[in-house]
Amino acid sequence: MMTDNKESALTFPCEFPIKVFGVHTDEFAVVILELVQKHIPHVTGDATRTRPSQDGKYIAVTILVPVESKAQLDAIYQELTGHPLVLMAL
Repeated sequence: MMTDNKESALTFPCEFPIKVFGVHTDEFAVVILELVQKHIPHVTGDATRTRPSQDGKYIAVTILVPVESKAQLDAIYQELTGHPLVLMAL
């Protein structure tokens, strides 16, 4: 019999890379870091990588975060996708 536990395929705690896309602005990476820091205050800019699109119009920020639970990860994604600068978060 299958259980109704649909927690996650991830084992927590773990390091998890979140990739966030938006229009390329000077403050985009800073905003992303600040949003994540609401949930994980000790994350620093050292955990982020940025990559502009080929034409420079968009930017991708990848941030490696130490997450403790699926609920925490879900809250981070909600925070990110609710921000007007964010086009998509994976």
